[in-house]
Amino acid sequence: MTGPYRDCAGLHVSRGDDAVLRIVIDRTDKRNALDDEMVMAMSDAIDAAERDEHVRAVLLSGEGDHFCGGFDIIGRNAGGGDRRPRAGSIQRRLPSQAHRLVPLFLTVQVPIVCAVRGWAAGIGLHLALAADFAVAAEDARFWEPFIERGFTPDSGGTWLLPRRVGDVRAREMLLLGRALDGREAAGCGLVHAAVPAAQLMEEAEALTTRLATGPTVAIGLTKWLLARGASLPLDAHLRDEAFGVELSSRSEDFREGMAAFTEKRPPRFIGR
Repeated sequence: MTGPYRDCAGLHVSRGDDAVLRIVIDRTDKRNALDDEMVMAMSDAIDAAERDEHVRAVLLSGEGDHFCGGFDIIGRNAGGGDRRPRAGSIQRRLPSQAHRLVPLFLTVQVPIVCAVRGWAAGIGLHLALAADFAVAAEDARFWEPFIERGFTPDSGGTWLLPRRVGDVRAREMLLLGRALDGREAAGCGLVHAAVPAAQLMEEAEALTTRLATGPTVAIGLTKWLLARGASLPLDAHLRDEAFGVELSSRSEDFREGMAAFTEKRPPRFIGR
């Protein structure tokens, strides 16, 4: 598409008239596994959405039967011949790829919803964890494949999982490779909700629309406060809250919210 967003092989990005940026992973022959170009394009799209006055929410989904089967390590290493990468290649590459994408999910002041069906493994699971909301099909599968493959997690798995589901469940998933279905994931707080597979996109779209029609400034600042508060002492966080109140109370949506309360009607927020 035109503007600040770009498609690439396996990833479709579109901005609708409803203020929603839709990102669809479309690599069905690989269970929607990501490659380097897809990660870069998704990072660029999320980064651009932060500055796009027309975008008020993001919906990430997968084409076909799966959300995202992880990263395509086999595809990256295919065709390389006998030459091995230099020592440290992973450490040099990750900060600009997967380790850029996950922090963007957490920090952009645009709410992100993931619609998860089928497999969400590795970075696919971590994107669902880093999103503001994840709606899963009841038969979706959430899995950390790293130990079974003989290497350690990346893309924030060991940081995100304990904070979302607690240390005991995180160790089961990370050290024992236990997979959770959608119902279990919702039950332990890994995802926002689990619904029948046939209702997944309807539920995810409805949630995204609710966010996209909400008080955008207040939602963005609240997301910022949640991210900041994870690493700040209370006194510093209270200063941030005062800053958030100062900014949000100067928005047009604040004035609309107060008028709607006074007039006993639903508010009509415009995202300003």
